[in-house]
Amino acid sequence: MMGREAAKILLSGKDGVVSLNLFYTGKQVLGPTSLLTTNGDEHRRLRWLIAQPLSADALRKHFAFIDGLAVQILGSRASRGRVLVLDEASQFMLKVIANMIVSLEPERPEQEEFRVNFKAISSSFTSLPLKLPGTTFHRGLSGRNRMYAMLDTVIACRMAGEVREDFLQTLLMKYTRGQQAGAASDPAEEEKLADAQLKDNILTLLVVGHDTTMEHMAIRAAHDGDDTQHLWWSDLSSMPYTTKVMNETLRRATIMPWYSRKASQDFSIDGFQVAKGASVNLDVVSIHHDAAVFADPERFDPDRFDGSLKPYSFQGFGSGPRMCPGMSLAKLEICVFAHHLVCTYDWKALEDDASVQPMLVRMPNNMYPILATALP
Repeated sequence: MMGREAAKILLSGKDGVVSLNLFYTGKQVLGPTSLLTTNGDEHRRLRWLIAQPLSADALRKHFAFIDGLAVQILGSRASRGRVLVLDEASQFMLKVIANMIVSLEPERPEQEEFRVNFKAISSSFTSLPLKLPGTTFHRGLSGRNRMYAMLDTVIACRMAGEVREDFLQTLLMKYTRGQQAGAASDPAEEEKLADAQLKDNILTLLVVGHDTTMEHMAIRAAHDGDDTQHLWWSDLSSMPYTTKVMNETLRRATIMPWYSRKASQDFSIDGFQVAKGASVNLDVVSIHHDAAVFADPERFDPDRFDGSLKPYSFQGFGSGPRMCPGMSLAKLEICVFAHHLVCTYDWKALEDDASVQPMLVRMPNNMYPILATALP
């Protein structure tokens, strides 16, 4: 399906017309209680429970760490010359997420285990559903099990009295069953997260936060200032051009080229009759290249985001009840990474290769290699 009207029907969630249509392998890897695999009231409940740890107030507590890590990673590449932007962005993203969620420090030896497991998980979402040893799907399931074992170890430490200021701690203290005295007899306990829900949704946030943000960083980075010092939280509101570049990159690149839904009932859309149970795909690329909304759509023009856009014409982070839950974190990381990248290096692309990897989100096949020269 194409067009803004189709987007409104498929993404708004109105009247329960459609539900999310996720690949079988993705459902198996993420788990049955993931935010991405649930629908209706259960989906709304899970989204509400994880919203607070990803709010602006919560992100502010981690801002100094995110900014410092970007400076450290980019600064350590000053003498390397050839840099794979996608690889650098991936390392940055994983270290940020691991620290925010479970306080895993960037230089801890567990970081490599975390990275290997995550790569296996992320690569398996659109794989063939073969659980034979050696297959991508089997590696993804194994990576998930190892990741859950790591989480079990951390959770056990927290239950034994260890306290950290991170996403996991917030969930354990406020939203996880059995963490308060007298909880077993409290009816409100049923509205909290069980252990399986906790791990499934931590894994979900790792995946959706990493892939979307990493791809954007690899495609284009720009900033409208020349200050190479550390950023402050208040600086984010003074980066309007960076925000426009981010949106225009998401429009041109369209990291998620289509959204898939399954009809929960019979309905019509643009004159077509859709039967209950049918799969319906929304073509996001065509929406982002609609000349009626975006004049000269093939031209990269951040200034087109100066004014307001028509509803459902821009799907950088989705729309409706399934809008990316980690959107605020993704925007923060993009702005910080882009700022320090252009303030640290002058560079040129080494390869003219527009091909992408066959994954859930579109990523450059060549990892976007550049020849970087540190600015004086």
